This record gives sequence, C-alpha cells and structure tokens, in this order.
Amino acid sequence: MTEVLGDFIRALRAADVRVSTSESIDAGRVVDLVGLGEREILRHALSQVLAKTEDEKQAFRDTFDRYFAFDQFKAKSEATAEQQGDAEREPNAGETQNGSGGMPGPGGGGTEGQPSGGAPAPQDLVAMLEGGDQAALQMALAEAARQAQLNRIRLFTQRGMYTRRMMEIMGLDALNDEIERRESSDPAGAERLSAARDALREQVRDYVEKQLEIFTANAGRQLREEVLSQVRLSNVDRSDMKVMRTLVAKMAKRLVALHSRRRKVERRGQLDMRRTIRANVEFDGLFFHTIWKQQKIDRPKVVAICDVSGSVAQVARFLLMFLYSLQEVLPRVRSFAFSGQLGETTELFERERDIEKALARALMEHGGGSTDYGQAFLDFERLALDDVDHRTTVLILGDARSNYGNPRGDILKKIHARARRVIWLNPEPRSLWNSGDSEMKRLAPYCDTAKTCASLKDLERVISELLRHAA
Repeated sequence: MTEVLGDFIRALRAADVRVSTSESIDAGRVVDLVGLGEREILRHALSQVLAKTEDEKQAFRDTFDRYFAFDQFKAKSEATAEQQGDAEREPNAGETQNGSGGMPGPGGGGTEGQPSGGAPAPQDLVAMLEGGDQAALQMALAEAARQAQLNRIRLFTQRGMYTRRMMEIMGLDALNDEIERRESSDPAGAERLSAARDALREQVRDYVEKQLEIFTANAGRQLREEVLSQVRLSNVDRSDMKVMRTLVAKMAKRLVALHSRRRKVERRGQLDMRRTIRANVEFDGLFFHTIWKQQKIDRPKVVAICDVSGSVAQVARFLLMFLYSLQEVLPRVRSFAFSGQLGETTELFERERDIEKALARALMEHGGGSTDYGQAFLDFERLALDDVDHRTTVLILGDARSNYGNPRGDILKKIHARARRVIWLNPEPRSLWNSGDSEMKRLAPYCDTAKTCASLKDLERVISELLRHAA
C-alpha cells in the first residue's frame, strides 16, 4: 500500500500537483481509513487532501484515472479464445477481481493483497497464457513492474529495456524453452504459444509506455523551465518568452504562499517585563507565564529604480513583472524607469491590468536615449526622495554604465541615509563592474548590498530575501 501511494504521489508531482510531506502523510492516513477496495471512494477521499486548486483537481482526476487504469488483460486474444474453445468463459474475469471495484498495484508499486512470494514461477507463465487467466497475468505484470522498478523510468529510450526486463521476470526464458521444445512434437501448439508470447510482449510494452507517460508527464517542460530559470536573461530567445512569463508567475505564486501572512518572531533571551508582570498579576507577581519580546515581520515598502536601456531592459522587464505579480505581499511598490530621464511607472502598472502591455509601454516611453545615471538620480531626488523613509527598501537595477558622465553618487548617498536598505542589482558579472564606463566602484559604497542578478533564479532569491527580512 505504501509503495502504491508513494508512486501515485510521484505521478501527481509530475503532473504539476504540489504535494507536501504533510499532505503525503495525510494521504497515507486516508488510505488506511478507506482502503484500496473502492475506486470512487478512494478517488474522492484522496482528492480532498492532495488537490487544492481547480487546475490541480483536474490534473488529479486525470492522473488517478491513468495511474489506476490496469486493463492490459481485460480482453482475451482471439488465439487464446480459439484454444480455449469455450464460448461461455467470462470475458472479463480479470476485471471481476481487479476492475473498477478492486484497486491493483500499477506503477511498479506492488499489488495490494498479493502474497509476498513475488512473481509467479517461470513455468506458470505458460499455464497462464494457455488458460487465459487475466487476473493472474495482471498480478504477474504488477509484480514484474515492481521488481524492475518501473516507477524510475524517465526516458523514452528506456521502453525496450524495461519491457525486456519485465518479460524476463515474468518467465520469458522458460516460455521460449517451452516453445522450442514443442516445435518438434507439437508445431501447432508451438505456433499458438509463440503468438501468445508476442501478444504478451505488446501488452507489456503498452503498459511500460503508459507508465512512462504518467511519471514523465511534464518532464520535458520542467527541464526546459529549470534551464530557463538559470540562463542569463539577456540571452533568452523571444520564442521562450511565454515559458518565461509562466515561470515568473509560478515563482511569484510560491513567494506569495511563503510570505502572505505577517509573522511575529520571538527575540529569545529578551524578556518583555511589562507584559510579563501584567500577565501574572493574579499570581501576586510570581512569574508563572513569561512573555518574550517579539519582532513583527511586516510587508515591506519597495521602490524600484530600473535602467531600461540596451540589454539591461530584459532584466528590468522581469524584475518589474516579479514585483507586480506580488501585489498580495508587496502592496506598496513604486517603480521608476530610465535611460536618460527618469519617470515614474507606478500608475501605469496600476491602471493597466495586463502586465505585459504595461511593461511594453514603460520600455517604449523610458527606454530611449543615452544612459545617464546622474540625470536619473536627479529626477528621483525631485520626484520621490521625500517619500523614502526607514521602512523603504530601494532596489536599483542597472549596469552602472553612465557613458562617462557624473553618476551623482552624492544623491545615492542621500537615498541610503534615508532608506532602510539600498540593494543594487547588476546584470553584469562582477569582473566587469569597474571596466570601461562602469561606475560601480563609486556607487557601491552607498548600497547595503550589491550583487550580480542576471537570471530568474537570481531575481527570486533577491525578492525572497527582501520579503524574509522586511520590517
């Protein structure tokens, strides 16, 4: 039972259903309670603890149906039917035991209720094929899948290997020997047994392909997303922009889930004397209940200043996309964009529901001209410096290349003096920071943190840290 459930949860995760460790434990308790005997009851019960959103519920239903669809041997082959010569034989004998009511053990997870003796003895395979015993063949296939560890299949090219391995576990060698022995004494019997072997191989191969589909449902897309999350944003091809937007949405959703509640963290070792005394008045001052001082982790106030010129524009696009996808935990975001002159884009994002359209317009309005950090800081001093206070985190995204103009580090010094933190995100490698017209050497002293930020993973780490250390 544990193996069946574990493989099913692995299949759900492959289908983009998020299942935590605690939810897996809850699912185990559900299976202990309702068992694997009634398909619909099990489906409904597991869906209550494993699927949260409508999309996940649909993915759960699809995965459940595919995972527990064990119909390889429901219909007998015509060759077996002719050999039996019994028209009255039940065509769905296997379904009677392991159909919609009983739950077999797919996915290489073993078979519920099966004795621990493992796969049938090799010589039994001949009897099962000749007797058309679908139930026994189902159990043999499930046990072979478990022994071959079919739940670890990952690549399309592994189909043949797993098919061969499972056939051998089920008794292929003994079956071949029997066919060879009959070729001289019973050619017709050998031919029927050979046909049954070929049909069995096709059925095992079909089963392997179904398991491949279940356990690698989104493997290609997940691999692509993992690669794109780490590639330099300036190198992202236009054809991947849709995947990148989806990836940003997923990362933002994950951060919202982590930081959606305001938290209070105890400052252990610092006793809150006033509250402790007040809580123990009824005990004549004896400290039965001690109360420790707490620090409230609140939602931060963020100001983003983005260089949208040249290759930096691509990184700025995704930073702004990130910030405005976090409205639930970052409701107080002000954004500014510049190439030459700086302008505020906050109202543009608030007015335009489609973030993509707002980004395109912001880049079009503020992305032209020669980069001038000095002018940008002058404009920011005029527009927003008075609104920066000790609760404000200032994010500056840019390569600090000011075309040899004065970058006005004195204004950045004022911003740093007022703000809680100033974080500079530079898309360039640190080795290039002070080359050519880069002014990082003059500007970095007025930042609390200056780091390379060139990929989605980098952006996610920065924003997660921002949320985690908010005050």
